[in-house]
Amino acid sequence: MTDLDTTCVNTLRFLAVDSVEKAKSGHPGLPLGAAPMAYVLWDRFLRHNPADPNWPNRDRFILSAGHGSALLYALLHVTGYDLPLEELQRFRQWGSRTPGHPEHGLTPGVEATTGPLGQGFAMGVGMAIAERHLAAALNTDGVALVDHHTYGIVSDGDLMEGISSEAASLAGTLGLGKLIYLYDDNHISLEGPTEWAFTESVPERFGAYGWHVLTVPDGNDLEAIGVALTEARADRRRPTLICVRTHIGFGSPVQDTREAHGEPLGPANLKATKEKLGWPLEPTFRFPDEARAHFRLALDRGAHWQAEWETVRNAFRSSDPLRAERWEGQWAGRLPPGWDSAIPTFGPSTGPMATRDASQKFLDAVGPTLPALLGGAADLSPSTKTLLSGSSDYSARDGGGRNFHFGVREHAMVAILNGMALHGGLIPYGGTFLTFSDYARGALRLAALQQTHVVFVFTHDSIGMGEDGPTHQPVEHVVSLRAIPHLRVIRPADANETTAAWRAALERKGPTALVFTRQKLPVLDPAKYPIAIGVPRGGYVLSEAEGGTPRVILIATGSEVSLALDAQQRLQSMAVPTRVVSFPSWELFEEQSESYRMAMLPPAIPKVSIEAGVTLGWARYVGPDGASIGVDRFGASAPGPVVQREYGFTVEHIVEVVQPLLAKRGGGSRP
Repeated sequence: MTDLDTTCVNTLRFLAVDSVEKAKSGHPGLPLGAAPMAYVLWDRFLRHNPADPNWPNRDRFILSAGHGSALLYALLHVTGYDLPLEELQRFRQWGSRTPGHPEHGLTPGVEATTGPLGQGFAMGVGMAIAERHLAAALNTDGVALVDHHTYGIVSDGDLMEGISSEAASLAGTLGLGKLIYLYDDNHISLEGPTEWAFTESVPERFGAYGWHVLTVPDGNDLEAIGVALTEARADRRRPTLICVRTHIGFGSPVQDTREAHGEPLGPANLKATKEKLGWPLEPTFRFPDEARAHFRLALDRGAHWQAEWETVRNAFRSSDPLRAERWEGQWAGRLPPGWDSAIPTFGPSTGPMATRDASQKFLDAVGPTLPALLGGAADLSPSTKTLLSGSSDYSARDGGGRNFHFGVREHAMVAILNGMALHGGLIPYGGTFLTFSDYARGALRLAALQQTHVVFVFTHDSIGMGEDGPTHQPVEHVVSLRAIPHLRVIRPADANETTAAWRAALERKGPTALVFTRQKLPVLDPAKYPIAIGVPRGGYVLSEAEGGTPRVILIATGSEVSLALDAQQRLQSMAVPTRVVSFPSWELFEEQSESYRMAMLPPAIPKVSIEAGVTLGWARYVGPDGASIGVDRFGASAPGPVVQREYGFTVEHIVEVVQPLLAKRGGGSRP
């Protein structure tokens, strides 16, 4: 290690540690121990352009151990990203661009929101998948438009989380040779030594997954780290894990202890650390001129690399203008002109049809027109109907395939989809049963937090699925998804609402959960009902009351909409004018004007919600004088129609619920 290298590594260490100390909050241990490996990677291997953080062909870097964010902010600042020193001095403060854990979209150069351990690991797998797919789809022998690596720093905690096992297993199976992770093997977690809970042989474990595993015994040996990274880059058949033995809190009095993990060093320990590593006590946030000159070479290198790539892109435009236009559109997130002309419509004679089957018909129709769209399921594609007909399977042999087999790995699937979307150029989707959305919740939350353009397909959506019983019959799951801010949830009522829901999901730059039935439902007549304009508004009058102002409003979603229509007929035969509002999406409805919402659900009219799930939350729409028909207990094993009948999803029960509401208003249930 040269004197300049030492200065650069210590610059990273103490910019991070000073940030934590000033904030009186944060994690100094990882930056002190991992700065050398980060320096080697960023200084000698990472192809990026700090002047253009969104350059399409940049290498991606993910700090999966997001609690060490101060190190990432130091790297971004010193290499010339738009992150001034003042932002490091405002670490973890209100309104800063240096939050406690990295947030994608807030800080230039942050590729993914990390901190929940294991998520970054899995998102990196998704980025590597996306790179390989786009390279296979777009590159030619003479023009490599997409050609970059995905790197990350992962921690003991990341590798303990189950999601990393799921993602690592799939990455090895797929042979993602341009995925390289540096493992910060410091033997300490928040509670104490990892030997208390984590004694497995990580190299053997990853070797069994099919990874290329390398070991660096000394985390301060820059040359050994460089040799390992060079060897990792040479292996294009396997992802690589480089196990680097580091020391948390290196150089401090609390080195190799849990105290180094998540608390500021404190004035005395900070002084002792700087003295031991030969760093001046003052000024804080020191960035020596020689280190600045060296780090800022990243701007020159980045400009050169991007200029070379622009030459490649111009050659691509000249040699294959149609594919070049496709790439430009995909990268910009534009849907190609005329894509929606392929959207199918369904008449009543084509039903009954499960909404999962209508979803499959949508994918089959639009798949050829949307090359950015790709996905699959967590080993359930025959049930979730999530394969693209006519497309090949993505595999170690075929990176251009658009059908994904994620295996029984719901959590990793969703995180991988997030990574694919964050990479850019793709609109990924993935499916599983609605009840198993619980397994993926951590990644669903990060999808919403990052606003990734991902479509989640959740089928088998209610007690209507029948014999599999309560373990597989979701009741609390739809409202649970609705509770996630910025996640749009759509539960369509029939085949035509399903295609409208898919359209809304594809046109939105954010995550959408589509909730589909296994059981067949009547197909609503699009010539009779305003489905195409209604679904994008979240709630709309599907069938207006006959004979004047409605005396009651039935609000229904999904499979219960057709039941509400049947109940409307019964009530109107009893001289009770009844409006039916199809309500596929709370989130879309809340985006509408207050006047629209009041027109759909006038406060003065009694309302009854009908949904085969828990009733929690419906009070906001039915009001204090309304009622909710739902499932506030677990399901049961029996044929679907039997379970639905026993749980009160019948016309008779709806009428029974409506009558006392009318009586409270006066006049009983008859005119």
